[in-house]
Amino acid sequence: MPSDLEEVLAAALRLPDDARAALAAELLQSLDQAEADGDDNVDGAWADEIKRRLDEVDAGTVTPIPWPEARRRLLAAAGGRGQGR
Repeated sequence: MPSDLEEVLAAALRLPDDARAALAAELLQSLDQAEADGDDNVDGAWADEIKRRLDEVDAGTVTPIPWPEARRRLLAAAGGRGQGR
């Protein structure tokens, strides 16, 4: 890790929790924006995918499962990692 990055990270880690959370949100948003700038059709593609999935549910070709069951399956597939959340 470059030393300037290490310095920024060390300074960020000294911030209070709420300031670190705000910084993390801003950094993530900047990455999301960079991705969106690279592909102008991302929103349209997501809208198409959402419609396709809703159509499958409406047609009865897929059956939704409740979040607790989905979470249990995801955790089992991940070997139990992330259970503390």
